[in-house]
Amino acid sequence: MKKFGLILFILVVFCTRAGTQGNYGYKVHEGPQGTYSSQTGDFAGSSNVLFIVDFSNSMNEQLYGVSKLSMALNTLYEILPKIPPSVNVGLRVYGHTSGFTYFQGCMASKLLVPLGTGNRDAIYGALAKTRAVGWTPITYSLKQAVANDFGGIKTRKHIILLTDGGENCDESPCTYVIELMKYRDDISIDVIAFDVNDYEARAQLRCTALTTSGKFFTASNAGELRDSLFESLNIDREVKGTVRVKPGN
Repeated sequence: MKKFGLILFILVVFCTRAGTQGNYGYKVHEGPQGTYSSQTGDFAGSSNVLFIVDFSNSMNEQLYGVSKLSMALNTLYEILPKIPPSVNVGLRVYGHTSGFTYFQGCMASKLLVPLGTGNRDAIYGALAKTRAVGWTPITYSLKQAVANDFGGIKTRKHIILLTDGGENCDESPCTYVIELMKYRDDISIDVIAFDVNDYEARAQLRCTALTTSGKFFTASNAGELRDSLFESLNIDREVKGTVRVKPGN
């Protein structure tokens, strides 16, 4: 029992210290745009991909004269048609409704489009109609995704979390996934930290990815965001596809 406790302690320290000191079962490398990847497994090309997209109010902030939300949506519109049609894709969002109480704000997460293969137009439509107004309940969103969104799916599951901030509800995504990985080995989470400058938030998000043998990316502009999504999905940037443009742009 003492040995197990020591191993868990080492894992927590590794995750929260940015994954750059020591080697405790993970082989980590840094690549372009601040990419960190566990090489213990490659889950690129998964047949089940769930996007969890941040629609918190801070996504309305501008970078280089363009809102972060517009950058995120235009990049998603570009990449969706390049995902093979045989791949199940789904969309969950959080922060899409405003809440004046902790209860309302920290449960503002919803599966807008269930996993499927013929739902790309539904995803485009859902993204275009959703507004960024709320909080950042990351852990609650992950819990809902694991418990409900992948229901009945036996094959590997790949979550891509795109967020511009850390958890601001009374939970920790890092702590949650450490517990989750004790009994699940079929889920990987790639995290794209978009314009996240807070050290603690980045450490939590990095831990969330690496603990699940996922990838951690940092992006500070539209180009880096695009590169992160392409690498997460292991899609050739030259693959032909119909590029959708956000309505009104």
